[in-house]
This record gives sequence, C-alpha cells and structure tokens, in this order.
Amino acid sequence: MEHFITATKETREFITKAFRGISRQTLWRALRFDDINKGTATERRIRKMALNRGGIIMVTAPQMETMHDADGYMRQYFPNGAMLEADKATGVVTIYDRNGEVVAEQHNVAINQIGELQNKAKNA
Repeated sequence: MEHFITATKETREFITKAFRGISRQTLWRALRFDDINKGTATERRIRKMALNRGGIIMVTAPQMETMHDADGYMRQYFPNGAMLEADKATGVVTIYDRNGEVVAEQHNVAINQIGELQNKAKNA
C-alpha cells in the first residue's frame, strides 16, 4: 500500500519558504514518504507542517469492495472475481472463485483469521 500527504499549492509554497527554499525533490520525497526509514528529520518536520496546515494522508490500495448487507452477511469482492462471504451470525466464511465455485470454507472464524482468508481469496 502506498501512502502520501496531499497538500494545496499554497501549503507547498509556504513549506518551501519556511524551510528556506528546499528543493522540489525534497518536498516531494517528504510528502510521498519516499524513504524506507521514514525520511530525514527535515522530511519529518515537512510532513508535520503539511498536516498542521490541512494536508491529508492518503492511502492507495488495490480496489476491493466490502458490503455489509442487511441480510447478516459481509461480502468482499476481489479484482480477480473471487468473493469472500462471511455469515455474521454463524461465523462461517466461504470463499468463491470467479465461477461461483466454493474454494474454501472455514467455521467459527475469529477476526484475526480474516487476513489469511483474504489472501486466500486474492489467489483463488
């Protein structure tokens, strides 16, 4: 998952002046979290200033839709056509492939098991 801070042009200009004319690349790296170690101290201060001035942390993720239906089921649809269906009353989770065939079914599913089942559905 990728994450970044979105900031207005005015905020970006303010930050550039506040940090005595930092380069566009430094600003971009700071707002894109473009460093495996969370960046330099300056980049961390830039992010804090951007957030304090109305910046918003955005997250991009693979598109998946989750529906919590009135019929007591939670259904999650995956890009590969698979569907994870959880019966909220019984705790049974069923994974269907793109053809509607049952790939896996698990009973008494705990919340901490859902990630594993989602990975299974992604690969169905």
